[in-house]
Amino acid sequence: MCDQTFLVNVFGSCDKCFKQRALRPVFKKSQQLSYCSICAEIMATDGLHENETLASLKSEAESLKGKLEEERAKLHDVELHQVAERVEALGQFVMKTRRTLKGHGNKVLCMDWCKDKRRIVSSSQDGKVIVWDSFTTNKEHAVTMPCTWVMACAYAPSGCAIACGGLDNKCSVYPLTFDKNENMAAKKKSVAMHTNYLSACSFTNSDMQILTASGDGTCALWDVESGQLLQSFHGHGADVLCLDLAPSETGNTFVSGGCDKKAMVWDMRSGQCVQAFETHESDINSVRYYPSGDAFASGSDDATCRLYDLRADREVAIYSKESIIFGASSVDFSLSGRLLFAGYNDYTINVWDVLKGSRVSILFGHENRVSTLRVSPDGTAFCSGSWDHTLRVWA
Repeated sequence: MCDQTFLVNVFGSCDKCFKQRALRPVFKKSQQLSYCSICAEIMATDGLHENETLASLKSEAESLKGKLEEERAKLHDVELHQVAERVEALGQFVMKTRRTLKGHGNKVLCMDWCKDKRRIVSSSQDGKVIVWDSFTTNKEHAVTMPCTWVMACAYAPSGCAIACGGLDNKCSVYPLTFDKNENMAAKKKSVAMHTNYLSACSFTNSDMQILTASGDGTCALWDVESGQLLQSFHGHGADVLCLDLAPSETGNTFVSGGCDKKAMVWDMRSGQCVQAFETHESDINSVRYYPSGDAFASGSDDATCRLYDLRADREVAIYSKESIIFGASSVDFSLSGRLLFAGYNDYTINVWDVLKGSRVSILFGHENRVSTLRVSPDGTAFCSGSWDHTLRVWA
């Protein structure tokens, strides 16, 4: 989302020519260096064969990409909604706001459920991270961050810690205790450090590792205890805005989306991109795996949500209507995978039938754009956060 894009110029000594200039991060054999634009250009042309130029290599890459698209198109023999024609249509669909969580003083930017299906963590532009009891709407913990725009937050699998970050370029982990009077800031642990804002974070299947995405165009895997960088993921051509970890049974992969309109699937062990999809026409704000792990959905500023089948290696469905002209900021699946919930910038939440591609409901209630949305771990409810400063629990 353009509203969440911030440019940071870092000035200092270039690691190659040692002159004081504007720097950009360059990775050489997984080692991060800071080069000025001139040295980065020289490095990019190192190793070119005779008569080779960057322009000729770019055109060769584009032609190879075109051939890949042709091969993909040959396998594209049927649409998902055609296959689902005989599937029974969904019946009457009723969901209402059951709880409204009030306490943030500015836009809610991110939220996550605890595995206990009850607690919720949310972060906001007011610089606060709040842990809520979604049953009673009580606030259990509150942390004031050193910066505003806390754009990412996540609950640890054990429920004993939360992670958050934003314009401070860091991902910080706070342990949670039963002592409400304890100073949580004193126990803060800075785990990850990027060269631009933190846009998303997610614990892996344990409390010991955390995955982050950043406006510096990279994703990274970190060890929580030592703060050590375990793996970095380079491939996006612009800010990375979102990520989602594959369901645990499907292996060590995750998907990311960003301002380069690409959704990329990564192998966490090798750091390599294993699949890439580029069919959106604007920034990808949200990605979420299908419950089986065989597909994922994305929501974009182009006002569409899309479904990608990883086995077929292609887009299989587009969820859109001519009347929807505002971007989709957040998506998530129901536990069965039959429904796709999508929050939009026109203050609504649309509910889509994943198989038939039709909209089955529109949920009204928020008074500003819906910025974040997550289905609870047991699938009985979902929570949405909005720029109207509130969170709503729907069921």
